[in-house]
Amino acid sequence: MKFQPNYNITREIAGNILRIEKAKKESIHFPLTPTVLSSLRESAQLYTTHYSTMIEGNQLAPKEVEAVLKKEEHFPGRAREEHEIKGYYAALKKVEEWAAEKKEITEQTIQTLHALVMGNGRIRVKPTPYRDGQNVIRDSRTRAIVYMPPEAKDVSALMISMVDWIDDVKKIPTPIVAGLVHYQFATIHPYYDGNGRTARLLTTLVLHLGGYDLKGLYSLEEYYARHLHGYYEAIGVGASHNYYEGRAKRSVTPWLNYFIAGMADSFEKVIVKMKDAQEKGNSDQSAFLRKLDARQRKALKLFQKFEAVTSQQIGALFDFKPRTSTHVCAVWVQEGFLEAVGSSNKNRKYKLTPEYECLIF
Repeated sequence: MKFQPNYNITREIAGNILRIEKAKKESIHFPLTPTVLSSLRESAQLYTTHYSTMIEGNQLAPKEVEAVLKKEEHFPGRAREEHEIKGYYAALKKVEEWAAEKKEITEQTIQTLHALVMGNGRIRVKPTPYRDGQNVIRDSRTRAIVYMPPEAKDVSALMISMVDWIDDVKKIPTPIVAGLVHYQFATIHPYYDGNGRTARLLTTLVLHLGGYDLKGLYSLEEYYARHLHGYYEAIGVGASHNYYEGRAKRSVTPWLNYFIAGMADSFEKVIVKMKDAQEKGNSDQSAFLRKLDARQRKALKLFQKFEAVTSQQIGALFDFKPRTSTHVCAVWVQEGFLEAVGSSNKNRKYKLTPEYECLIF
């Protein structure tokens, strides 16, 4: 059961890969403060969680999703939807953690990812075994069978083959690999529930490990949700609803066309958001700069090189004596320009308060 995907790189796919690469390159050196990046990343995580669960029928709105994740509100009668939100968010955070660790994708990785998806926000979970029986996908309205995945006895071999392929493939561009993995996981459908959410998270992990993380700011799930008909049409099964009657050999090119276009769209939206954030920061600078005196404006030059500085560095900049440097730093802390880092006087450093971080680009 060796995984041998059937696809072609169309002109459209090649063009969209170029768009992806351009956005990826532009994002690497885009000048944003840690505070702005953190805010954009948090928004991306929230919307990714909202849209991915929405695809599965979850009706909690973005503000309600945020309230659930911040434990600010509980929605009576909607426990299942809250559990889905918490589980997806926990799994998404784990994906980012694994990507940072350069974790290898194994069967256990995937089984743990599924356990997190189904775990109601728990971060300590046991890997979920694959299904032990047949499941089917039905039309939500007519209840007719839309797809019958491979039998349980074949699931393990198919998953091993997919994982081995991920490990062996070297020359195929990462976006293509991610798209093919998404399709194959959906094809195998190794669980009774949670397959779609796990497939989307696994796709994100493949992309992040391959260097396509864009600082964690994009959401493919938003693209899927906004083009949901195209999502189901592209990932559909073709002439037969039975895995053994054509799905395994079907051309994946239509799905890749959809997937790569979605990546390009999502990546370019990140660049737009980055530019908007930078422009907002620049427009806010004049008001903040007016609050600063001449020395404080000059001190900003230090923070363009260092995240935190000592009173000695401040003193060297202005040719102050040590006692004067210490006094100036203390005054700036009281004025809200600086905040102290470290508890002891000997090792104390200072950094800009969040209010003034936007001045550093």
